[in-house]
Amino acid sequence: MSFKEEFKFKDRLIKGIDTGGRFKISVVKTTDVVQTAKVNHGLSMLNTVLLGRTLTAAMLLASELKGEERIKIHLEGSGPVGMITAEANRAGEIRGYVQNPDAELDYSVGSTTIGDGIGIGLLVVSKTLYNEAEPRTSSIEIAKGDILSDMAHYMVQSEQIPSAFLLDVSLEDSGDVKHAGGLLIQRMPGADDSVMDKLQLHLMQFTPIAQLLEKGCYIDEIMAKASGPFRVKELERQPVHFFCRCSPERFVNALSMLSYDDLKELKGEAQEIVCHYCGKKYKVSEQEILAIYETARARLN
Repeated sequence: MSFKEEFKFKDRLIKGIDTGGRFKISVVKTTDVVQTAKVNHGLSMLNTVLLGRTLTAAMLLASELKGEERIKIHLEGSGPVGMITAEANRAGEIRGYVQNPDAELDYSVGSTTIGDGIGIGLLVVSKTLYNEAEPRTSSIEIAKGDILSDMAHYMVQSEQIPSAFLLDVSLEDSGDVKHAGGLLIQRMPGADDSVMDKLQLHLMQFTPIAQLLEKGCYIDEIMAKASGPFRVKELERQPVHFFCRCSPERFVNALSMLSYDDLKELKGEAQEIVCHYCGKKYKVSEQEILAIYETARARLN
């Protein structure tokens, strides 16, 4: 594939609206985003799919926000994966991690499903919005643990907006990401329920997004296909990427918030700190630790 073709098919999100104003739709390609997460965190196949779906869902929900408002999806359950967290903002920055990145399932047991990776637990969605001091948070019990069913359940229970979700991650035999993407359709206020009924029936037989991407369909064509008999017009599009705003300065600032006694234990030793979200490693030198310690001691006098 040429550079021009690669650029044309980069990870992006497109938003559209039905020409009759009855529903809005967002479609996102997240192949590179999920592959970056897989590599950064050393994810098993199970976690690549589960975190990949969660990252994709977070970006779709963030497409409804403004500016740098952000949304966090957090699942915590009884399964071997333990916990999954994904965060995205309207600017197209996505990041996330899992508690146990190498977790896998034994599929030789006939009743095992991908949802057993998370197991029984809670799904929590938090929105950090402009002009609001505290995030808006809502939680529901995990429905199936496959992320797709859980996000659809969340939209009905917490957002109370008739919606349709599709999330898809396909893998190479090596475990690398072949294709990843998703779509979200939401009914507009006042629209007839029959419109969403038709769309949901249409999506029940819809070709998986990874297969459409494999065939060379891009987000524009997927949006048109997913809209079935209805016509949609594009509102906007934007690039999306796996991006974390962590920095050495932020970690030094975090260390400075530790108590004097904790800093006293660290004095004289350099520290390596790993960012949960992106896997980057930062080293805080012995001299930096000493400076933070001396500042904390001065505050006590």
